[in-house]
Amino acid sequence: MIPGTLRPLLLLPLSLAFLLTSAASHARSAVEGSAGSASASSTMATKTSDPRKKSLTANPSSVVFGSVQVGSSQTQSESLTNSTNSSVTISQATITGAGFSLNGLKLPLTLTAGQSYTFRTAFSPKSSGSVSGSIAILSNAPDSSLTISLSGNGTSAAQVTLTPTTENFGSVVVGTSKSLTGTLSATGASVTVSSATSTSSEFILYGLSFPLTIASGQSAPFTVKFAPQTSGTASGSISFASNAYNSPAKETLTGTGTTVLQHSVALSWTPSSSAVVGYNIYRGGKSGGPYTKLNSALDASATYIDSSVQSAQTYYYVTTSVNGKGAQSAYSNQVRAVIP
Repeated sequence: MIPGTLRPLLLLPLSLAFLLTSAASHARSAVEGSAGSASASSTMATKTSDPRKKSLTANPSSVVFGSVQVGSSQTQSESLTNSTNSSVTISQATITGAGFSLNGLKLPLTLTAGQSYTFRTAFSPKSSGSVSGSIAILSNAPDSSLTISLSGNGTSAAQVTLTPTTENFGSVVVGTSKSLTGTLSATGASVTVSSATSTSSEFILYGLSFPLTIASGQSAPFTVKFAPQTSGTASGSISFASNAYNSPAKETLTGTGTTVLQHSVALSWTPSSSAVVGYNIYRGGKSGGPYTKLNSALDASATYIDSSVQSAQTYYYVTTSVNGKGAQSAYSNQVRAVIP
């Protein structure tokens, strides 16, 4: 019985050695496994810390033109940058959207690493309303396509209307003047009139101060005076400069300067058979009156000369007789005088 109990005691170191060996083996496995995990983690970190760069970038990435009047244009700058480590060749640029255009982008275009190129985009709306479009850039870069968005809003065009567009002053005596009126009106949007220029010193503009802003649907009156300096036909124009798409607005002017011609009308009549102390002379601009008395005092004779007549006019005359008590007769018969 005693030898049987000693054998297990002799085997105990072997079991302990086995256990130690096994623990050491497990420890090595744990260390190796840990090292392997660390190596894998190190490899993954290296891969995620080197992301692929964008091949071609646009600045700005979208172009917003805002509101632009129909008939006008607005431009903005756009830049393309090669952000890779090698050259990139741009082979094609396609623009879409009504009213959008490119300027200064000549293809094919090769950009070295880090190089930028600037060109211009323009928006010229043909009608009112919102418009969107894009520029599609095609290159040999890994990311071969690049899209730049475009947007703008066409607004109603401001238009200035001049009434009338022609003025004829007729005949004006040298040394005197004649004035005619006109109006400037704005439609579509407000109009700012910056200046007005006359091509002749004989035609002078009055009634406007510049710059002048006219709200849409409103108008501004003005006056043009013709003051001939010499006899003969005169012509000229006044041009109004503004921010309207149909600027400048021009008014054509004509007139004739004439020398002073002294016309007169000599009147005579049969004296009254009644006792009278004098006569009154009346003149009108149309047959049958009304008439205006010409003499300031009674005319004792039966004749009168009217020197206040003007060319190209027709006048109508009547007379009355006045007795000693101041009583005035009815109008005489009417006579007509045509002044050449």
